[in-house]
Amino acid sequence: MARNDDQPKGKAMRGREARNKHGRGSGKGSGRGNGGTVRLWGRHAIEAALTNPNRDAKKLWGTREAIQQLLDDNDAELPTSLPVEYAQAADLGRLVAKDAPHQGMVLEVAPLDDVALDDILDEAEGRTIVVLDSVTDPHNVGAILRSCAAFDVAALVTQDRNSPPESGTLAKSASGALEVVPWVRVVNLARALERMAEHNYWRIGLDGNGKGVFPTALPAGPVVLVLGAEGEGLRHNVAQHCDSVARLPIASAIESLNVSNAAAIALYAVATRTE
Repeated sequence: MARNDDQPKGKAMRGREARNKHGRGSGKGSGRGNGGTVRLWGRHAIEAALTNPNRDAKKLWGTREAIQQLLDDNDAELPTSLPVEYAQAADLGRLVAKDAPHQGMVLEVAPLDDVALDDILDEAEGRTIVVLDSVTDPHNVGAILRSCAAFDVAALVTQDRNSPPESGTLAKSASGALEVVPWVRVVNLARALERMAEHNYWRIGLDGNGKGVFPTALPAGPVVLVLGAEGEGLRHNVAQHCDSVARLPIASAIESLNVSNAAAIALYAVATRTE
């Protein structure tokens, strides 16, 4: 194992060494990596993890060029407690999923701590919340997290047993947003939606069979966007806990949109609505 001790000294990329109470994390989920850890890959995912005060980084593998570029771009140095092992790109490929675009770095981390829904609701200050019902594809969840970060969403909420675990694939698709947007994993989505209503949120389900057309008559005030899995849509009990169920106005030439595309469109509509 070797460390690049010759690189210029700069600010430390924080990690747990500079943890503070204002850091934001995601739900750690029921699925874990080897030994309770997760391996992340890709420049944006790793950079975000190393600068997240709520992330406990365990070990970094990478090419000398990729690690040096990361440090130069951030004018930073790695935490002294983080083990670093330099490796060739081909060797890094053996540490991650087949054909994963690791971009010269792999970071092993502990899953992020759980986030409580009540804490989010107390701190959200009316910001939008996104709820996913049985969306299990990590690429879709990661892409939705990325849109959530772009539109300053207060949290992503999923049912623990019907959503993917934290993973390298999801983190790569999120392009750093996994470290920024709180991810709340709950046992029962219907009860979670009831709690949101108690905090004056208007719960809007998005479904291809919805009677209304979104964003027509989009209400003022806090909004929860509830999206279901492609094909199945919203489950009956979840739809019953929405104040309204609407469909996006798309052309008849295509049956439906990818759930991550639908989420991005809906978030834009909420962000640009006229109060």
